[in-house]
Amino acid sequence: MNAVSQNLKGLFIGAGFFSRNHLNAWAEVEGAGIAAICDRDPVRAEAAAKEFGIAEWVTDAAVLQSGRFDFVDICTTMETHEALVGLAVQAGVPVIVQKPFAPDIETCLRIEANARKAGVPVMLHENFRFQKIFRRLREILSSGEIGDITFGRLNWRNDIDVYTNQPYLVETRRFMIMDVGIHMLDLARFLLGDASEVSCFNQSVKEGIAGEDAATMLLRHDNKAVSVVDVSYASHKSPNPFPQTLGEIEGRLGTVEILEGQVLRVHTAAGRRDEVIAEDGRAWTAAPWTQIQDSVPRTQQHFIDCLRDGRDFETSAQDSLKTYALAEAAYRSAASGRTVGIAELLKEA
Repeated sequence: MNAVSQNLKGLFIGAGFFSRNHLNAWAEVEGAGIAAICDRDPVRAEAAAKEFGIAEWVTDAAVLQSGRFDFVDICTTMETHEALVGLAVQAGVPVIVQKPFAPDIETCLRIEANARKAGVPVMLHENFRFQKIFRRLREILSSGEIGDITFGRLNWRNDIDVYTNQPYLVETRRFMIMDVGIHMLDLARFLLGDASEVSCFNQSVKEGIAGEDAATMLLRHDNKAVSVVDVSYASHKSPNPFPQTLGEIEGRLGTVEILEGQVLRVHTAAGRRDEVIAEDGRAWTAAPWTQIQDSVPRTQQHFIDCLRDGRDFETSAQDSLKTYALAEAAYRSAASGRTVGIAELLKEA
């Protein structure tokens, strides 16, 4: 990518449930802003434009062909991504697109190959790794304080009502792994490195849902470390730990625990210390969503900084294929009862 100097003008597509977090965040991002919002529902599009002071609203994403936009933020469901990213690629407009990438690995591979062939940069909006607690944890791991990493456990279990705001999830056959599990798989890669094999057990605990609402995944990482990624929307606790990711990372010289209340507890031969990761204090964030909301401006700022500086995205489309392949392997493992490697999945297009 080539470096640019001017402020970048963006088109925002999708005025649904999570869009408020994106739009609030774009108001903070340096070097860019949203010039127009697009949604198939004109009422939603107009309402969002008025609320966030966006000058233009439209109902047809073909506006991408106008040549007026420097980037597009696609905040829609995964079934729409291939067509919308395709429009952006045809127009030569860089893309940041919500996860999951697409409904299946074959579609992900097509989207990535099409964008790469056209030379259009695409980034996945993968915000868990941009949470402040995990940026700090990555710093601790990189410092060598706990030595070479040998094991990790990432736990995201709660009973938050996701169905009221996102009723389509009741009918979604690939549910928990695609909704939160894919965030956690990316986080496992971010903290422990790439992984090549997955074993998985799925569960459908809530009655009447089409897909899984709980999954336990075992990953073998390329550096020989092992991790357990454990997710559920059917875990009843009081107080509800949503949306905290808990767990631990073990090394040859120590361990870091990820505890409730945004605490990192570091154990080494020198003793134990706690680091409390404070929230950013934004006016538009609110508990219990704060740590998720705080990560959104960081994710979007990374996208813009990379565009302006000509750098590769951390979660580029090409890199994110490795995360999606882990999710695909988890589904295939749950269905077959065997460990599934990702190498062959990445060659299926």
